[in-house]
Amino acid sequence: MAGKVKNYTDDFKKQIVALRQNGKPAAEIAREYQLAKSTVVKWTNDYGNTGSFKAKDNRTDEENELIRLRKE
Repeated sequence: MAGKVKNYTDDFKKQIVALRQNGKPAAEIAREYQLAKSTVVKWTNDYGNTGSFKAKDNRTDEENELIRLRKE
C-alpha cells in the first residue's frame, strides 16, 4: 500500500525522541517501531531545535519569507 500517509501523535513522537536522546540508535528505533530512520532523525532534530514537530515552527527565516512572497 505505497503512498499511504501515517499520522502520529505528538506523544508518540516525544517517546521516540526520548529514546533517541537516551542513546538508543536511530536505526534500532526505526526497526522496532517500523519507521524510516530518516523520520526518527527528523523528529529528533525538529524537537531538539524548537520543541515542536510542526513544519511552520521549524522553517528558517528565508523559507518563511519565500512562502510569504509566493502568497502575494
